Amino acid sequence: MEQSGTGPRDPMDVPWEGRAIGLLDLDAFFASVEQLDHPEWRGRPVIVGGDADRRGVVSTASYEARAYGVHSAMPAAQAARLCPDAIWTHGHFDRYREMSARVMDIILDETPLVEQVSIDEAFFDVTPGRYSRESPVSICRRIQARVAELGVSCSIGLGVCKSVAKVASEAEKPRGLTVVLPGSEAAFLAPLPVRAMSGVGPATEARLARMGIRTLGALAGASDDTLTAELGSMGPALRARAAGTERAPVGERAKPDEAKSVSNERTFAKDLTDESAIRSALDATCGMVARRLRRKGLAGSCVTVRLKRDACTSRTAQARLDEPADDEFLISPVAQRLLGQLWRPGDPVRLIGVGVSDFSVPAPRQLGLFDDPRQVQRQESMRALHRTTDALRDRFGDEAVAFGRDIRLRKSTTNTQPQHKEDA
Repeated sequence: MEQSGTGPRDPMDVPWEGRAIGLLDLDAFFASVEQLDHPEWRGRPVIVGGDADRRGVVSTASYEARAYGVHSAMPAAQAARLCPDAIWTHGHFDRYREMSARVMDIILDETPLVEQVSIDEAFFDVTPGRYSRESPVSICRRIQARVAELGVSCSIGLGVCKSVAKVASEAEKPRGLTVVLPGSEAAFLAPLPVRAMSGVGPATEARLARMGIRTLGALAGASDDTLTAELGSMGPALRARAAGTERAPVGERAKPDEAKSVSNERTFAKDLTDESAIRSALDATCGMVARRLRRKGLAGSCVTVRLKRDACTSRTAQARLDEPADDEFLISPVAQRLLGQLWRPGDPVRLIGVGVSDFSVPAPRQLGLFDDPRQVQRQESMRALHRTTDALRDRFGDEAVAFGRDIRLRKSTTNTQPQHKEDA
C-alpha cells in the first residue's frame, strides 16, 4: 500500500528537491518473526509477552491479535481476556536482533546515514545528490521489497525531516509507504491530533488542550512565547516539529559502545514488601547491569535507581560514583543508598530498575603511593571472579553460574523479557 501526503499525484512523477528523510518501522516485528519461523501460526493471532498469571505484559501482538484490541504494553491478563484463542510465546530475542541487523544492512546498502532508534525502527537520509541521484521514493520501494524478501514487512514514511517521516510511517500500516512531498508537510500535519506526534504524551496533550491546542496545525500556529510559558523550552521545539520545519540531522548508526546508558528493569509477579527481598532484587539487578557494562567494555559514573509502586506511580533517584565502575560490588552500595530515598518500609514494589551512564573506557589501575594494598588486592580478586563467571555464562548460558540473589530474583519476577534501555 502506498499513498502520497499531497493527494492523488504519483510521487515518482514529482522531482524531489531538498532533504529526503525516511523512517522505517517493522510491522508487528516480534510477532511477524514468530509467524515466519512457525508457518502454522500465519493468519492466526500471535502475542509475544509474559504470562497472564505472572503479571506479564504484551511485547508485540500480530495484526490478527490487534483486531481484538490487543496492543503493546497491555497487561497480559487483559490481552488474554480480549483474545482467548491467541498463540502466546515468551519470544526469541536473539532471533529478533539477528533479523533486525539484516534489515539495517539493507538500509545501509542505500545510504551510510542510518540512525537506528530501536530494534524495529530506523531513520535514514536519502537526499538526492548526497550518495545517489536516484529518486528517494524509488529507494524506499526497493528497501521495502528487500525487507519483504526476508519474510517480514515494514512501513516507511518519507519527508523532509524526521518528525514528518515518523508521523508518515504510522499513516498506512502494515506495508505502507507514505510520501510527504517537499512543501506539503504543513498541509499533511495540520489536521492531525497532537498525540500523532511522538513526544506528546497524555500529560502534554492535556496541557495543550487547556490552551485550546488539539491539532498539529494549531500547535504550529501558536507563538513561541505562549508555548514557552506553558511548556518551557520544549514548547518551541514541539511547534517546529508540528510545522515540519525541524531539521535535526540523521546520525550515523550507533555502535554498541556508543550507548548513552546501560540499564535493566524487572517487574515482579507479586509486589515485594519485605526489605531483604527488595534489597536482594536490587543487588541482582545491579549485577545484570554490571555484566552488560563489562561485555561492552564500559564503565559508568552515574547510577540511577527506579521504583514503581503500581502501574502508574514511579520514582527515580541518581547519584555519582567516585570513579567510573563496571563492578556490581561498587555499583550496588550506591544503589542501596538511593533505595533509602525512594522506598519506605511497608511500601509495595512492583518494579525495580537500575541504570548506569556517563561512560568511559575502563583504564588499567595503577597502585598509588597511599593506596591500601589489601583493598587493591580485593578489587583485583573481584575482577578475576567477574572474568570467570562472565566467561562461564557466555559459554553455557546465564543460569550456569548464579548467586543466591539471582535465583531469588528469577523466582519472583515476571517472565516478560527484561528491558535493556540502551539497545538501539
